[in-house]
Amino acid sequence: MITVEQPADMAAHAGQRIGHSDWMRIDQEAISAFARLTGDDHWIHVDPERASRDMPGGRTIAHGLHMVSLMPRLQREIYAIRKRGRGLNYGYDKIRFVAPVQVDSRIRLALTVVEAAPHARGTRLVCDATIEVEGMDRPAVVARHILLLENG
Repeated sequence: MITVEQPADMAAHAGQRIGHSDWMRIDQEAISAFARLTGDDHWIHVDPERASRDMPGGRTIAHGLHMVSLMPRLQREIYAIRKRGRGLNYGYDKIRFVAPVQVDSRIRLALTVVEAAPHARGTRLVCDATIEVEGMDRPAVVARHILLLENG
């Protein structure tokens, strides 16, 4: 984990992969809870019996948006900013769901700082975020994440 004092200090890491989160197991309970929360209850996510017959690999898969929603949680394991105000999620650019995350897979987040630039509200932090799946060559998700961080 890297720790910096102010949001603008992240600029020193521009162009660098700053680390990985710990591995996190994606189980059926989490997939089903996300399905209930969002209403996306397609059988490929919530019906293990049918998935065993009709899905490649014979298992249910996590929602792509579920993986994106875990990024803020996982990024807290990669970096910390000691003196900061509010962090406003400005959004994600270029999100791609590259490979499925099968139930009981382990994922982790890798972050590369693209830039930390001055903004009227503080610092605009842009990171390339990659959700990796243990044992797979291809990532599950790639996205460019943009945060507006107020100075503390």
